[in-house]
This record gives sequence, C-alpha cells and structure tokens, in this order.
Amino acid sequence: MGLVPQENVVSDFVLQELDPYLTKNGGLLTVERVEFVPNRGNVIITYTHPEAQNSDKTLAFVGSHMDVVPANPEGWERDPFTLSVEGDKLYGRGTTDCLGHVALMTQLFVELAKNKVATKTKVVCVLIASEENAEIPGVGVETLMESGKIDFIKNGPVIWVDCSDSQPCIGTAGAVAWTLKATGKLFHSGLPNLGINALELGMDAIKKIQERFYKDFGPVDKEKDYGFTCPSTMKPTRIESSTNGLNQIPPWVKISGDVRLSPFYEVQDLKEKLKSYVDDLNANITSLEGGRGPSSKYTLPDEHLKGKLELTFETSYMEGIACSLESIGFKSLSAAIAKIKGEAKPFSISGSLPLVSDLQRAGLDLTLVGFGKSA
Repeated sequence: MGLVPQENVVSDFVLQELDPYLTKNGGLLTVERVEFVPNRGNVIITYTHPEAQNSDKTLAFVGSHMDVVPANPEGWERDPFTLSVEGDKLYGRGTTDCLGHVALMTQLFVELAKNKVATKTKVVCVLIASEENAEIPGVGVETLMESGKIDFIKNGPVIWVDCSDSQPCIGTAGAVAWTLKATGKLFHSGLPNLGINALELGMDAIKKIQERFYKDFGPVDKEKDYGFTCPSTMKPTRIESSTNGLNQIPPWVKISGDVRLSPFYEVQDLKEKLKSYVDDLNANITSLEGGRGPSSKYTLPDEHLKGKLELTFETSYMEGIACSLESIGFKSLSAAIAKIKGEAKPFSISGSLPLVSDLQRAGLDLTLVGFGKSA
C-alpha cells in the first residue's frame, strides 16, 4: 500500500490555531474532527455570527486536503519537506496541493472569528483526508457525504478549494484508463505469413478505434463556453509486448492509455461505444489488413485461427464536471476575484479532479478555485 498519511498531524495545528475562537471559549466557531480511520480525521469548521444563528443557509469551502503525494528530494531544488519562504513565494510539498489551502482556510476562519464579521449565513469549511489516494476507501469526504455529516452544506453554494491560478475553475474532464490487448501467433519473422503479428494488429486497431472515437466524441459548443483548451481525447501512453527474439513475430501486445472526456459526455456511454468498436473489429478482423505489406495477415484460414482484440478498463475512473454558470457561488466568486485582481478569467481544465463529480451529483452547488501556481 506504500506510505499512508496521518492527517491528524496537520489538523492538530489547525485545531490549536482555532481553539481561542471556539464557542466554549466565548468565540463564534465550532470545530469537529471526524475520524472514520484512526489518525486520519476530517475537520468541519462552522462560523456562526449571531445574525445567522437562526438561518439554515450556508456558504461552504470544501476540498482543501491534508494529505500530499510523496516527493523525491533529488528532483527538487529545495527540500520538499521543509517550508521555504522566499519573498512572497512559498516552496515545499503541499504549498499549492494542498496544505497552503489548509493554512489559508484556517487563517480565514481565525479572521472571521477574531473580527466577528457579520454574515447572514453560516460559513463552513470542510478540510478533508485521503484526497490523493482513492485506493483507500472510507476515509475522506465521500464517507462524510455517505454518513450525512455534511448534508447541511447543501443549503448554499460550495466552493471547492483545491485548484490553482487564483481564478474560478468551472469545468474538468473525466479520466478513464483503458488497455487494448491484441493476440496473434508467434512465428519466425522470416516467415511472417505463417504468424499473426500482434504488434501490427494492435497498432492498426488503435488507429481505427481512435478514428471512431473522435467522430462520436468530438468537440461540442459548450466546451468553448467553458473555456476548455482541448476537446475529448483518447491517447495511448504505454505499450507492452511479449518478450521474444527480434527474429520472432510477437504473439501478444498490450497498448494502454486514457480517455480525457468532456463533461458533456457520459462515461458509461464512452465505455459502451469503445467496446462496440472492438466487437466490430473482432467480427471483421480482416478489415484491418492491407497497410503493412502482402505478408501481414490477421487470419490464418488453414489453421482456423484469427487475431483477437480485448478491451478492458481500470475499475476506478473520474468523471468531469461543468459547474453552473448561474450559481450564486460562481457569480460571487468571480465578482470578488475581479474586485481584487481587476479581472476574473474563468477557465476549465482537461485534467481531472477526484471526488467533485460525486459531490455535484449529491446535490452540491459546486464552483472550483485555488491559489498558487499550477506549474
């Protein structure tokens, strides 16, 4: 399983900073650390001004997570595990993703409580555990949702604070990893007509699959409205083949990659379509022949043998989202950023974020933002 974070090491600092402003000490904050796994707590902070005491309306900041991905110090100019402050810049693992945001949210609630800022709604922050590793279930925000602990934040806009570049992020792409296995027949390369070259079969199949993908999942007008720089894409990123001599026709090959899917398409539809492309090719495998010389065949009729294609998907995947451009959260965030920076430039990314589609599907009015540089 590798390294397992202990988010309570981080949240201990958060709780210490907030303690003077808790209701038990005469302040306006309530704080609850919710653990589903020991030492891996989520933190729910609520600021309630007297004017909002009887309101069930909320403004929530969610998504700042207390775990980080590992870092190899050899790839860093500075020690990634030590916070370096140089002028107005911070360097270190997690300064953008996402401990810098945890510190920002902590300071925001300190300032709210210290200055007793008048609000008509409750202001909530949910600092989460286990954002970086979806392979360990039952730890973070998805379990908070399932348990009902944060159902109350459905009563107002939710700002997901785990992006970058200090502008509203209004769209993300889905990510679906796939593997295409092509099976042929091993034979000496001096007699290629007696083998089925799985490497050639796989490459020809991928080309046809991509052609059909781009027809069925091409650009849509809404992607321009949301500022996506890329439409949906299907890209092979890795290839693996049988280990055999250079004078042998390879009997199998695996080509893997991912689809980055516009949020205006459905993942289930994508999977069904890709499977249908492969089924069609298997039913008419000879349609792939003809581009690699007269001795390159994908069937051996005398042996009642033909090449075979198999498509599989990784179990876990991410769905993209398109935030509502009519949301009061989006409009207010854009106005605030424009006031401070002079201009708001909402953008979308062809990358993917975990968890956000689940929250949107659960009924949260979600807008994304983050601070710090993305690269």
